[in-house]
Amino acid sequence: MSAVLHTHGEYEISDDPARLHLATVERLLRGTYWASDRSRAAIEKSLARSISFGVYWRGVQVGFGRIVTDGETIAWICDVVIDEAHRGAGLGKALVEAIVTHPEIAGVRQILATRDAHALYEQFGYERHGDIFLARNFRLPSQKLSS
Repeated sequence: MSAVLHTHGEYEISDDPARLHLATVERLLRGTYWASDRSRAAIEKSLARSISFGVYWRGVQVGFGRIVTDGETIAWICDVVIDEAHRGAGLGKALVEAIVTHPEIAGVRQILATRDAHALYEQFGYERHGDIFLARNFRLPSQKLSS
């Protein structure tokens, strides 16, 4: 599949793994509450097994997010982060939109966990399930009850 590219003003959002800068991804994740102690080896392995997105400004990576999915039944949205210097311009929202509408998962059940970004994800149809979990496209088949 060819790379998907979105633009947001001067920024580009791409799922091209060749554009990702491992040291930048590691730095961004170390600044989060959920991945501050994740090892470089774990980050590398997770990138190899995910659909990863980079956000680029003038060719420099300033954001990251990824999808873990089987492409058919479930997608876990995770590690969404924007460099502090580039926050406040709607870039997180643009990244989330690029992720949740990606052709590999647009119609698939999507789940994620967050402590503090519920309102961001709710703009894209996610619904809360408890304090930290949200889901989108999470329709379960109706079940017939036997008499």
